[in-house]
Amino acid sequence: MSVEALITADPIEPRRVLASVGSPDDGAVVLFLGIVRRRNEGREVTRMRYDAYEAMALRVLRELAGEAATTYGATHVITVHRTGDLAVGDVSLAVAVSTPHRADAFAACQWLIDELKQRLPVWKKEHYVDGERWIEGTAPPPGEVAR
Repeated sequence: MSVEALITADPIEPRRVLASVGSPDDGAVVLFLGIVRRRNEGREVTRMRYDAYEAMALRVLRELAGEAATTYGATHVITVHRTGDLAVGDVSLAVAVSTPHRADAFAACQWLIDELKQRLPVWKKEHYVDGERWIEGTAPPPGEVAR
């Protein structure tokens, strides 16, 4: 089992993420890319900003990737989350999973994305033509210290 997690201010390269998963024993590889979209809730988005509690976010990403690998029998899992200012069309998140069977790969990827949204200490600020707003994120528990 191989688990990899990365928080980066650099652009995410989907081909590099995809190259990190798969093996001769895997019959399925699923790659998910989260993209900054042009419209959200009827408003035109001009850009997005992601901020993270990086040490904690890396720990959470690794834990989640490990849980997904164990639960769904994944041989390889990689999660990459971007921080900083992103333009419309930029990749903000990449999740890749490889498993022996396709149903497990899809399930692992879906579970990981859902859990990231709930548990990852990353916050985003949407910038619109007519203003901006922070989108709710996950805060570290009181007294939490990055390990």
